[in-house]
Amino acid sequence: MSEFVTGLFRWRRRPWEMVASILIATGVIMLMQPFVLWAFSYSFIVTLVGTVMFIVVSHFPE
Repeated sequence: MSEFVTGLFRWRRRPWEMVASILIATGVIMLMQPFVLWAFSYSFIVTLVGTVMFIVVSHFPE
């Protein structure tokens, strides 16, 4: 198993922060694209979930 997957299962900070950062970036990209209405509609929720997730996982152990 890779170090990333092992870190996810062991609730370590670094892999979960990466997942939260990817969610935030995905939400921003969804917000900025002009073609798909459902992506624009859910962009705020995705960004918000990523931000809250980042705040929570920043308290996880290294």
